[in-house]
Amino acid sequence: MPNEYAILYFEINLFSLILIGIILFKTRGLSKMVAQTHFAISIIAEMLFFASDTLFILIYKGVLPGGKILLMTCKELYFLSTELMCFFWFLYFEYLRETSFVKNRKHVMYSTLLLWILVILLLINPFGKILFYVDESGVYHRGPLFILTYVLSYSYVVIAFIRAVINIFKETDEQNKAFLIRLCLFPIGPGLSGILQFVYPKFPVACVAISLSTFFLYLTWIDQLISLDPLTGLNNRKQLNHSFDSLSKNSGELDNIWLYLIDVNHFKQINDTYGHLQGDKALKIIAETLKSACKGMDKGTVISRFGGDEFVILAPGNSEDETGELKNIIREKLKELSAKKNIPFELTVSIGVAKSETGESLKDLLSRADSAMYKEKKAEKK
Repeated sequence: MPNEYAILYFEINLFSLILIGIILFKTRGLSKMVAQTHFAISIIAEMLFFASDTLFILIYKGVLPGGKILLMTCKELYFLSTELMCFFWFLYFEYLRETSFVKNRKHVMYSTLLLWILVILLLINPFGKILFYVDESGVYHRGPLFILTYVLSYSYVVIAFIRAVINIFKETDEQNKAFLIRLCLFPIGPGLSGILQFVYPKFPVACVAISLSTFFLYLTWIDQLISLDPLTGLNNRKQLNHSFDSLSKNSGELDNIWLYLIDVNHFKQINDTYGHLQGDKALKIIAETLKSACKGMDKGTVISRFGGDEFVILAPGNSEDETGELKNIIREKLKELSAKKNIPFELTVSIGVAKSETGESLKDLLSRADSAMYKEKKAEKK
């Protein structure tokens, strides 16, 4: 009769493999963002991780035929795929948070150092038995440097977690903060299961914990796709409505909610003259400008793409003097960024501002900001 433990191990890992296979299939074509490419690669590495782990157990317990060489190959692939999985998780987190780290190719190259160290150790291992080995009797043993297989791999997860936590304390946008908190929850499952499997190697917990954590990460990503504008990465109109309702409920009688309606000047002319790709580039520059201008603002500030070439900032707690200051900052930042991007057209904006009144709807507040914005446009033409 086949080994019951091996069959149970196989069933658990098969469930995990099917789950992440479905996630990989579902994510195909949903987004062309670089972050999602790394997410897909991490899932492929997970699948190799699950397959090599399962095959090793089935051979080791005699359910499938195979010798020492095949067992060693399975373990080599197991630890390599673990490292690749953790590395691409790390990059995925960095791209999601749009950090400066991933914008610097040298930094990304340097971050592969731990990966290359493990690759070298795995190449040496069959000859020196430094990480693990299978003896002549077919019994698997851990080598003197076995702990490095865990340290080198899970260091990427720990670093990603720490950097995301630091980011939470610096973030002022409540929506982004909530997203970062959900990201920080992801490594807990793989981390705890990794420790547990290190201490109790026969306990089949790693694969199922990692697959469920990946499913959680997938749901987080889907939630982001629903809430974000795909071109600029800002909140979309649906999220703007939700944010306004939330701010209105939580604001007291003395709290102000200011709405800034930002419109790109001569946007149609930019599209007609330079093409829609340049038009998209202009919108991305505006989005980057608004993010930069709103850094350090009051908690709860929300930036959204309202539609077309219009953007909205909801800023609770501002005074009238601060509204004028923010408008100036936006224009200064836009001028700096436009020069840096070396675009072939002038990129300017008109900004209308309105303060919410008790019980006022978002539609009415937008209407007043829209009137203020067109007054500014007319004044600029004179």
